[in-house]
Amino acid sequence: MAFSKVLVANRGEIAWRVMRTARAMGYRTVAVYSDADKAAPHVAFADEAVRIGPSPVGESYLSIDRILEAAHKSGADAIHPGYGFLSENDTFAAACEKAGLVFIGPPPAAIAAMGNKAAAKRRMIDAGVPCVPGYQGADQSDANLEKEALKIGLPVMVKAAAGGGGRGMRLVERAADLGEAIRTARTEAASAFGSGELILEKAVVDARHVEIQVFADGHGNVIHLGERDCSVQRRHQKVIEEAPSPAVGADLRRRMGAAAVAAARAIGYRGAGTVEFLLAGDGAFYFLEMNTRLQVEHPVTEMITGQDLVAWQLEVAAGEKLPLTQEQVAFAGHAIEVRLYAEDAYTGFLPQTGRIDVWRPATGAGVRIDHGMTDGLLISPFYDPMIGKVIAHGATREQARTRLIRALRDTVVLGPTTNRHFLIRLLEHPEFADGKATTAFLGKHDFPAPPIGDAHWQIAAALLWRRSAERHPAALRGWRNSNPEPTPLRLAVGSTERLLHVTGRETVDAALPFHVDGDDVVVDLDAHTVRFTDRTYAPPAAAAAGSDGKLRAPMDGKIVAIKVAAGDSVAKGQTLVVLEAMKIQHQLKAAADAKVESIAIQEGQQVSNRAILITMAADAAAR
Repeated sequence: MAFSKVLVANRGEIAWRVMRTARAMGYRTVAVYSDADKAAPHVAFADEAVRIGPSPVGESYLSIDRILEAAHKSGADAIHPGYGFLSENDTFAAACEKAGLVFIGPPPAAIAAMGNKAAAKRRMIDAGVPCVPGYQGADQSDANLEKEALKIGLPVMVKAAAGGGGRGMRLVERAADLGEAIRTARTEAASAFGSGELILEKAVVDARHVEIQVFADGHGNVIHLGERDCSVQRRHQKVIEEAPSPAVGADLRRRMGAAAVAAARAIGYRGAGTVEFLLAGDGAFYFLEMNTRLQVEHPVTEMITGQDLVAWQLEVAAGEKLPLTQEQVAFAGHAIEVRLYAEDAYTGFLPQTGRIDVWRPATGAGVRIDHGMTDGLLISPFYDPMIGKVIAHGATREQARTRLIRALRDTVVLGPTTNRHFLIRLLEHPEFADGKATTAFLGKHDFPAPPIGDAHWQIAAALLWRRSAERHPAALRGWRNSNPEPTPLRLAVGSTERLLHVTGRETVDAALPFHVDGDDVVVDLDAHTVRFTDRTYAPPAAAAAGSDGKLRAPMDGKIVAIKVAAGDSVAKGQTLVVLEAMKIQHQLKAAADAKVESIAIQEGQQVSNRAILITMAADAAAR
């Protein structure tokens, strides 16, 4: 199983992170890239790089044939899948082995055993691992799933049997919502994972999401490296991860660790894996799923154990034994990680696209930032919008928390809207600071968008005035045929506009991070990035979003479904279009009772942000 050149079948921060360890261990590295990633840092970092196709994942990162062709072309003799994409695809793992390549991951049979949640859950029940009550049967009809859900008792989770990451997952609390939840979860699952099979599980309310890092070699050794708490989630996707969990003591860690090891042994596991559990308030824990790959949040485990998990993966894949026994695993301090996303956390976590104009990650004691960014890189609509992971370690949880807050404040990222300000608010919230946050945390608390104060508008106006002033002679700035007067500027943030007056004598903090982008200025206001647009010479904006009777795309994406036809009368709140962007399906709804006049799109079409999808007129019956 010896190998010398590792191809990383992934992109962004995980590709770069794997390559750093592989290179440090003496391996040569190969990057693969789609057209969208040609200028990505991981491509430049690798010893060599191979183009694998156009930007859509189905024609590049999800193409087994193109990945194997790249390995053959480059002379790579091993493949590391990273996470996401083909990392948990047993067909890919088997194809690598058939091609004579070392797959740096578990055996295909182990991936297959855990790749389907229904089959995995049945196997775990047989192995004696505690599982959430639910339904994982063969009858997949909508009617039967509704019947089984009511038999389990609401609230229930509807989940895709194949896949994860929150896609194809719905929490149902009312019987009236069951049918729609099943249909949309099935559609989303089929699109994301190629299978519409669903399972049902009793929703364990106000629980914690606690996962155990396991590792196994080819010599019969299986151990765990403690737990991670991933309870703070949005749309069932993790936002904050930490190790160890504030809710887990030594005895519970031992019992959960033993269950995770038993799960790994039951499927003949090898390599890095994560067994995920729900931890109820009474201390009972239930198996959720097993991720047969390296996790996004693996850095927090690395920081409290002092181990390099990618190095372990490479060593195990080369046929070596695990470097530690269970008794030798030691933990030191506390680590917390947040996922920095290009998304607007204050408008339903809508993914954002666009160019990263300025990227300056923080540094400091105990701080680690895993990313794949550089100035000028585009956040495209084709992939997950994660910019990077910001991680902090400290001797105590409180030290790790405060270091992480400081690291987020010191990180500068200008371009698309990010969730940086939102992350700081979560970390500063008393419930999280006390270590009491559960999976209900975000649902229980409101985090409205911070107000933009008068001073902020004036700062933006001053910055835009300076940009304009540079284009005109000094003698003409603010000139009048009587006396010089303040220059009027009309600025906008989204649909909000204000008229301001600038004299040119305003002072702006020289350390304030900002970037001028055409008619926009992007300003970092206490970790909240705001884009101000100069509309001084633009026509007035519409009175309100949607007031012109047009449904527009809220982001770049693909039209998955059109739910109405021209001539239909629709009610306020009715779903008109389903748009898929960055792996999530978004239900675009009618803002008011109306009649559909025309539809400008087709299913399967790729659309850009703000593109007109449907034109409507007020419904006479509703007047």
